[in-house]
Amino acid sequence: MVNKQKILIVDDDENIAELISLYLTKECFDTMMVHDGEKALIAYDTYQPNLILLDLMLPGIDGYQVCREIRSKSNVPIIMLSAKGEVFDKVLGLELGADDYMMKPFDSKELVARVKAVLRRYQAVPKVEEPAEDKGKCVEYPGIVINLTNYSVVVDGENVDMPPKELELLYFLASSPNQVFTREQLLDQIWGYEYIGDTRTVDVHIKRLREKIKDHGTWGLSTVWGIGYKFEVK
Repeated sequence: MVNKQKILIVDDDENIAELISLYLTKECFDTMMVHDGEKALIAYDTYQPNLILLDLMLPGIDGYQVCREIRSKSNVPIIMLSAKGEVFDKVLGLELGADDYMMKPFDSKELVARVKAVLRRYQAVPKVEEPAEDKGKCVEYPGIVINLTNYSVVVDGENVDMPPKELELLYFLASSPNQVFTREQLLDQIWGYEYIGDTRTVDVHIKRLREKIKDHGTWGLSTVWGIGYKFEVK
């Protein structure tokens, strides 16, 4: 018997939470509902969900803080839910580590589609030990080794932890040094054509990469204003 994937639903509106739970249970997901930020943090530790649907406006600890605290210790996918429609709210949520953002009211089919799309992108990738003589999909520059075979990044001899999508983005750019890619091209290559989202996702992931990997004397992540990004090798 295949274990059901677990979705933690965090929303202070019990009716909305129950409706979301109904949508997802019909799609064979296991769900758990909580209605404030403090319980969300407790439920994350005890329930160990595969994905979190997180409302922004919560009593006590708000959704932004919940996202920040969970993201500090886990890469579990988070989709933020909010009646707020301002670009600032969406960008802030993504910068804090959310993987997607949906505005209320939303269509049930779109919600389910987004949940499935995010889960597909964040399936755990098995670590495969390669023979020493076979580097597999590996890109190497002075001070950095990016290995897509075992999903590892080593900078100046130290392992750098990062989610799969950040590593895939870094590998893709580094595999084509000095080539400029638009945000749309990167979105299609890394997230796939079926991805429901916008190019801001690319900007957020580039920002996270820059926080983890500082530019080297001979290479670095460069912004080409008005176009996109490149892995610049000098």
